[in-house]
Amino acid sequence: MKDKTLNLILSEKSKRKTVIVATEINSGKQVIINETINSDINNKILIAIRNNIIHGKSEVVEIEKKKWFINISLPPLRLITVGAVHIAQPLAEVATICGYEVIIIDPRAAFGNNQRFPDIKIINDWPEVALNDLQLDNRTAVVTLTHDPKLDDSALNAALKSDVFYIGSLGSKKTHNARIQRLKIANFTDAEISKIHGPVGLSIGAKSPQEIAISIISEIISNRNNFENNEDN
Repeated sequence: MKDKTLNLILSEKSKRKTVIVATEINSGKQVIINETINSDINNKILIAIRNNIIHGKSEVVEIEKKKWFINISLPPLRLITVGAVHIAQPLAEVATICGYEVIIIDPRAAFGNNQRFPDIKIINDWPEVALNDLQLDNRTAVVTLTHDPKLDDSALNAALKSDVFYIGSLGSKKTHNARIQRLKIANFTDAEISKIHGPVGLSIGAKSPQEIAISIISEIISNRNNFENNEDN
């Protein structure tokens, strides 16, 4: 692989972009494939691998009697948790085990720090500001856990305007109904508000922080799989 191609790939990955490299098997010729390039081979390969891109599945395709190996590298799945509360600790652990890159946002450094969350990226900033800086995309899930409307609503203001595949908010049905009313006052539509899973997590009778964390990651996984299946159709 040429240095120029490698540098381009690394640059795109750092921006959480999907990277597609097509290698013509007989000649070894390599090209970067993306929607911004308007060439015959680029467009034909994009059409041929539409479903592959959704799942990040690399394989050999034949275009005009030439075989190309298509290597697809998707951005890592990511869980952004707003609130460095006690539930965030087991949630960060189980999400990491499930292959998610975990980021915790909490402006309160006494809660959000690496003593409480070793090896986890911590952002001590206002949630809406932090989320807007993180380039939210359709491989990102956002969960709010603080029970503080100022912090949770700040995060929801950013998440609801983005392409994230999952939004969840901790709290009782009464808390969630109050949240809905605040978001309506903030001019969010019913369709936008319905994207929020609240109370967060699958209904499994979870009680402990560990059980709640499992219910949350289970709901995230379920929604991710449904999202991919819907994209296939």
